Amino acid sequence: MILIAIGSNLPHPQLGQPRDVCEAALKLLETYGVRVLRRSPWYGSAPVPASDQPWFVNGVAEVEATAGRSPLALLETLHAVEDELGRTRTLRNEARIVDLDLIDFDGLVSKLDARPQLPHPRVQERAFVLFPLRDLEPQWRHPATGEELETLIARLPSEQKIQLLE
Repeated sequence: MILIAIGSNLPHPQLGQPRDVCEAALKLLETYGVRVLRRSPWYGSAPVPASDQPWFVNGVAEVEATAGRSPLALLETLHAVEDELGRTRTLRNEARIVDLDLIDFDGLVSKLDARPQLPHPRVQERAFVLFPLRDLEPQWRHPATGEELETLIARLPSEQKIQLLE
């Protein structure tokens, strides 16, 4: 199972509000040979770390990549979609038109210095990934630790604000 996280907290000049941007990103993935099999409901979440930027729209999707596509090739595809939608990278944790992260690639666990790091190195720290992931795949376990989603969610800091939008 290949899982990606989708997020946006800035409007796009042509596509509209962050939720529209997230939907457009999923459609655009298809043109790159990445088929979206299913997705979670959308959530609204406060920025992490806390800041005065707008709340995000977040979700998680299960995707199927072209046969033989490596995790690195998929990550590069995610970055190409971000670029096409106008994402610029200047500061860490800045507001952004779109953010696509590779969360899990068939349960692979990579070395610390690998690119990409799998599973995503902060998946267990992010309500905006874990809540949608629970809706999509409630039996998912962290590939490196084997921990269940409910255990990871229970350990989240209480200051991470999240709400179901659908």
